[in-house]
Amino acid sequence: MLKNISIKKIIISCLVLSIALLLCFIPNNKKEDKEIKYEISYVNKNIKTHTIYLLDSNNYVSRTEIMIDCNTKEDIARYLIEALIQNSSKQDIIPNGFKSLINSNTKINSLKIDNNLIKLDLSKDYLDTDKSLEEKTLEALVYTLTSIEDIKYVILYIDGEILTTLPLNKINIPSTLSRDIGINKKYNINSTKDLTKTTTYYISKFNDNYYYTPITTVSNDQRDKIEIIIDSLSSTIIDNNLMSFLNSNIDLINFEVDSEICTLNFSDDIFSDMDENEILEEVLYTLSLSIYDNYHVKEVVFMVNDEKITKTTLKSLE
Repeated sequence: MLKNISIKKIIISCLVLSIALLLCFIPNNKKEDKEIKYEISYVNKNIKTHTIYLLDSNNYVSRTEIMIDCNTKEDIARYLIEALIQNSSKQDIIPNGFKSLINSNTKINSLKIDNNLIKLDLSKDYLDTDKSLEEKTLEALVYTLTSIEDIKYVILYIDGEILTTLPLNKINIPSTLSRDIGINKKYNINSTKDLTKTTTYYISKFNDNYYYTPITTVSNDQRDKIEIIIDSLSSTIIDNNLMSFLNSNIDLINFEVDSEICTLNFSDDIFSDMDENEILEEVLYTLSLSIYDNYHVKEVVFMVNDEKITKTTLKSLE
């Protein structure tokens, strides 16, 4: 009798153990749901990229992107300035092949945005730089801040005083700065009269990554700037580190700048694929970025033989 009871206990124990083991292998949907919700709760929907201008490996101030996790214009401006400061807490987001230019001890005393103007006060440490980098540092700062939507002007204060001269190079600068100061300037002049500045964006490469480098050419060329841009991108070689994918046979049939829209009408040599009527993204970007820096427009329409092919907007490129 006792033997039978013991056998029954053993059988029951084995059965319970088997059921317990079986339950371990059955998915617990509630547990999985909790884990998924836990993971999703840590996804930051505010993280995005923003344009910044940094010094590249070829010693050009160039356009690239960094991750950014703020939304208001003032927060974005502070974030970008911090990224421009050497050895700041934002240095881990600087892309390979680039470096920040502003002295590591520089502090932001104050920052105020008034419509399309940023008033920025930095500590005097900002002026502590190499003579060869003094102008490039200013260019990087101004071009970065004016890449923020609707921002066009910057007034730079140093410990409360408006900066109007670059002290190391003895260069006078406007009290209100804009992209009119130019960037990576090159000179092609035969007279000091009737000077024009035309900024053209070229393609540069670090490892397998393409990015865009603006060059401001100071010259006596009195043609429309769009003609100078296309001529530069299709024929002129400035530097072996600067490239353009624009066909050398390209023909700009006509163009029109009307209010905030620039319309370009090309021959079909602009196509990278005649069958698909495709224009290379790099061609669209070099042309569009160049136009936005030289004309007060927000949209560029690309046409081929009077037929609309595509368009870019300033907001989509920034």
